[in-house]
Amino acid sequence: MTESLLLSSSVLSDFLALFENIGNTDWRMVLMWVIGGVLIYLAIKKEMEPTLLLPMGFGTILVNLPMSGAIGHDGPLTALFNAGIANELFPLLLFIGIGAMIDFGPLLKNPWLMLFGAAAQFGIFFTFFAARFFFDVNDAASIAIIGAADGPTSIFVANVLHSKYLGAIMVAAYSYMALVPIVQPPVIKAVTTKKERLIRMKYTAGEVSKTTKIMFPIVVTIIAGLVAPKSVALVGFLMFGNLIRECGVLNNLSETAQNSFANILTILLGITVASQMYYKDFVKVDTLMILLLGLVAFVFDTIGGVLFAKFLNLFRKPGNKINPMIGAAGISAFPMSGRVVNQMGLKEDNQNFLLMQSISVNVSGQIASVIAGGLILTLVSK
Repeated sequence: MTESLLLSSSVLSDFLALFENIGNTDWRMVLMWVIGGVLIYLAIKKEMEPTLLLPMGFGTILVNLPMSGAIGHDGPLTALFNAGIANELFPLLLFIGIGAMIDFGPLLKNPWLMLFGAAAQFGIFFTFFAARFFFDVNDAASIAIIGAADGPTSIFVANVLHSKYLGAIMVAAYSYMALVPIVQPPVIKAVTTKKERLIRMKYTAGEVSKTTKIMFPIVVTIIAGLVAPKSVALVGFLMFGNLIRECGVLNNLSETAQNSFANILTILLGITVASQMYYKDFVKVDTLMILLLGLVAFVFDTIGGVLFAKFLNLFRKPGNKINPMIGAAGISAFPMSGRVVNQMGLKEDNQNFLLMQSISVNVSGQIASVIAGGLILTLVSK
């Protein structure tokens, strides 16, 4: 009888030991589970950047379980981080896929639209100086680049500058990318009149030679390397992906880069960056500040592009005015921002088609954002 009781007691103790780890749960962990759940919900229900937000959401839950074996010295996510993020490898490889997706043809037909891509980076530099009141120079620069709405560039800059807030910066950058259809329309309406939104723009179709399309990524890489040496890795990998697309002899490789390659890297990027969303580092007032400053950068990027178009209109004759809304497409969120501007134009006037102009500006924003990232790195390094 005594042996039976001892055996039962031992079994019960072993059973209860299975649940000992529950006592290690912290309320901040539970909060991170909720955040992870929200990211998963947005990915599945709202289809907002699912290839990124789904692994990021699940990874957030994974790393915030008590005594999680996913992170730490022997944790697989820590190993992935060291192998792909700490050395900037994953973001740069992803740029090859992004470059292969982009058709620079519409922009090359109207190269003057590149000016809007440059103007729409205003928010980055404005926020950089504003963030200096709250963060050190490296963190301020990393936070400012959120305004480009370019996840890989944000990761690259934050990592090069050894920012303490990589997880929060990553979440903010990709969240604002996904929220372009919600954030941009009210901002654009706030700084334009109905008359301006009704402006129609002529689009003249034309062919761009294959030689021009091949030379463009090479020339851009050289110019960017000379003007902003720190941007050469970002611009170079983006342009290399585009060269694969345009060369005409690597079609299978181009399709792979655009689809399987880019998707696998995005999944790895999402779940790996989640390893930096540990509750002790993430649940802070600083995180809210980063989200707020990132929004400021994003909003002022949009405003900068619109105001630049309005400025140019001061010197243009009636009938040849620019619809200021296209300036808002100069951020890097491709092709979401270009589509949003076109939809806004059609909502004001169902015959006002701005897609080609807005997409051209949006493409220029891809180049401008990575150059802006390089300029920020150069500015901070001095």
